[in-house]
Amino acid sequence: MKRKLFFAACLSWSMFTAVTAASFKEPVKDDSTVAIGSRVELFIDDFFIKKLGGKASLKMHEPVPREIAIVHDAPWEGSGSGYHSVFKDGDIYRMYYKAWQHEASADRSNFHPLYCAYAESRDGINWVKPNLGLHEFKGSKNNNIVFVSGAFKGFDLDAGHPAVFKDENPNVKPDARYKAIIISGKTKRGLVAFKSPDGINWTLLSEEPIITNGAFDSQNLAFWDPVRKEYRAYWRYFSQSTADNKNLYKGIREIRTATSGDFINWEGQKNVTYADSPEEQLYTNQIKAYHRAPHIFIGFPARYIERGWSESMRSLPELAEREKRAEKHIRYGTALTETLLMSSRDGVKFHRWNEAFLRPGIESDGTWTYGDQYMAWHLVETKSDRPGAPNELSLYSTENYWKGKASKLRRYTLRLDGFVSVNAPASGGEILTRNFTFKGNELFLNFATSAAGAIRVEILDKNGKPIPGYALEDCSEIFGDTVARPVHWKKSGTNVSALQGKEISLRMVISDGDIYSFQFR
Repeated sequence: MKRKLFFAACLSWSMFTAVTAASFKEPVKDDSTVAIGSRVELFIDDFFIKKLGGKASLKMHEPVPREIAIVHDAPWEGSGSGYHSVFKDGDIYRMYYKAWQHEASADRSNFHPLYCAYAESRDGINWVKPNLGLHEFKGSKNNNIVFVSGAFKGFDLDAGHPAVFKDENPNVKPDARYKAIIISGKTKRGLVAFKSPDGINWTLLSEEPIITNGAFDSQNLAFWDPVRKEYRAYWRYFSQSTADNKNLYKGIREIRTATSGDFINWEGQKNVTYADSPEEQLYTNQIKAYHRAPHIFIGFPARYIERGWSESMRSLPELAEREKRAEKHIRYGTALTETLLMSSRDGVKFHRWNEAFLRPGIESDGTWTYGDQYMAWHLVETKSDRPGAPNELSLYSTENYWKGKASKLRRYTLRLDGFVSVNAPASGGEILTRNFTFKGNELFLNFATSAAGAIRVEILDKNGKPIPGYALEDCSEIFGDTVARPVHWKKSGTNVSALQGKEISLRMVISDGDIYSFQFR
């Protein structure tokens, strides 16, 4: 049967039903039934997608650039500052980072050692560097340094590669509520674990490195997995690694992972793998359980690519500085970095988007440089600057790396769960989910449409047949832009409690809109 399409406010529902089963595109996946309870389910991968129909597709969304969050311009900081750890802790936000002045074209010995410094914020937007009075810099302890490089109780600490987090393990001891990982160099080579009761004063957690098999020349991290009740670590690993005469590694930069029950003893070491992604050099990993859906690990690895000299390379900003950097090593002048997006359901096999999540951006001084667009570990939830709008996600990324005397950290924002959506144009599309069971009384959508767009939802039984009262024609048309709205059916209202525990699937039909996530609650 042929259907007509109407424009704008005259848009007819017939355009949605024009999508037929024969037009579905089917991802390769298992068809087992999943028990989701009341958790938030994201469309960050194709795990929940059984079929896509019409012109529906998965669409990755780029973060929106905001203000410069912090400038690393203190005398003990500098242009080499980076490797940020950011997390919300009660009423404050905490930030830990490498503090270093570095110029790729100069002798590194001219500058101060690497430190780990601390900043905090009440809103995740405005940051201050408190005077901690812990470590001396050029005769004064008036600074925000929390870790220093050098010999320490048998270790050769490199404080410039820190990863700090608050341990959410409910059984954690009070004196180890905060944990940090620092590299040890030639002496006792590996990752060193520290503990703290307050995030400021630190002591050793172990007299020996907790992990020794790796390259470690990146931000190496670990955290508590609240779903699987274990610690998980991710660190830099080189396959077929060798060193050349400039002490630079050759080989494939990979990410290695392992799990632990006590944070000291780690087992099951293996390299992270990817579904349908080419082999690429990844500098950081920035993986953590997503706080709104902790069964999903989300990572923001930095992609590193050496492009060599070309007309385009010479057209990028600050050619003279680029050429000067290349005199020390060509990669310092011609390598570029940007942030990718990846996710995993098991912590080992990741779905990685091959397109950039955060590009180098519009060309200006301090951009398109090796070391730029390294995302901080990890995102946090902050208030929107629009009155009445819901909270949003704040992400932070480096700028002006190895330039002048201060690198910068810019804040970016994204809607809650807004990494990827099921998107359809005005001509229509739809998604059929895999079968699952749930707990809850209502079905909420995180979605956005145009003024003319709309979404309708149909609930199907385990055999794929519409459940009476929850068929497509029963669903009230949904339009707007919100992170949580219950779906309403004309005959059944919003109450879906009678379907709890039953095997069902969802058919969601979309016109000029996006669905980011759904949740029964």
